[in-house]
Amino acid sequence: MNQAKVAIADDHPLFRTALKQAVIDCLPDTGIEEASSFDDLLNIIKQSPALEIIFLDLHMPGNNGFTGLTQLQNNYPDIVVIMVSSDENADIMQKAINFGAAAFIPKSVDLLVIAQAINTVLMGEVWLPESMPMNNDAKLAQEHKKLALQLSKLTPQQYTVLKLVADGQLNKQIGYTLNITENTVKKHVSAILLQLGVYNRTQAGLVYQQLMLAPQENIPL
Repeated sequence: MNQAKVAIADDHPLFRTALKQAVIDCLPDTGIEEASSFDDLLNIIKQSPALEIIFLDLHMPGNNGFTGLTQLQNNYPDIVVIMVSSDENADIMQKAINFGAAAFIPKSVDLLVIAQAINTVLMGEVWLPESMPMNNDAKLAQEHKKLALQLSKLTPQQYTVLKLVADGQLNKQIGYTLNITENTVKKHVSAILLQLGVYNRTQAGLVYQQLMLAPQENIPL
């Protein structure tokens, strides 16, 4: 059996099937794993050292907006991430690319377009739908890219601590959750504040929340 090089993370079985067919058409001999939640995906990654490409649904259990994308970039920087979604908002698509996705594939496109996107990524290029209106806000794009770079420089443990800080957990609670001392948590928080260029936990939590979609955008589709 071929080692899995591709993982499809989406909680809609029908779309996983369609995406799998597109991958097989482009990469006929590639092993493919499927996940219906972000936690399932993380387990697959641990068991699949040959994994090279992940298709990640924007709206799926365990993934809020771009939190999953940046976590994957932090923990597994060599894996290429392609975002997929029924959400075809141009600003969200551009934001995905700014945060480091190799492509954003709307679920409304046909298999030929999905194949085109996959082939573009395989050539080392970024892919977005041709019909997408261009967002020329260079300042905003730079801010997103800067944040993605800052998050990528955190250790995986620090990234997890940041997630828990953003969730409102206190140092004692974080220590219990991660089975580390409160003093170790404090050291992680200090390192996080320094890396993000902020002065307190509240600001750090707000930085992380930039990865999440606004309530009106975060409608499961």
